[in-house]
Amino acid sequence: MGKGSNVQKAQAARERNQKKMGKSDEERKAAFDKAKKDSSAFMCNICRQTFMVNVKLPALYLHVTAKHGPTVDPVSCFAALAGFDPNDPKGLKKAAAPGAGGAAKPKAKSKKKDD
Repeated sequence: MGKGSNVQKAQAARERNQKKMGKSDEERKAAFDKAKKDSSAFMCNICRQTFMVNVKLPALYLHVTAKHGPTVDPVSCFAALAGFDPNDPKGLKKAAAPGAGGAAKPKAKSKKKDD
């Protein structure tokens, strides 16, 4: 029993060589641009500290109160904190407020068939 054809061996050798070569210039540039964009997704306008793209608004608010004190307006640090309520970090109270959900739709009545 053989270990495979020459085509398979050549293809495996090509794959090994590509792994050894590493990334191409285009791949390196794309990875660098993505990392740069992700690392500076949120930047404090006062102290210029950067935060990752997946940071939650309560963490940004915590930065404002811890680093800059309670007298600083949170929006002056991060524009994303406009409308953020520290007492309702998930926005549940705002969604449950009367009139926030819009007009309620009446339920459709189901028709019953007479047999």
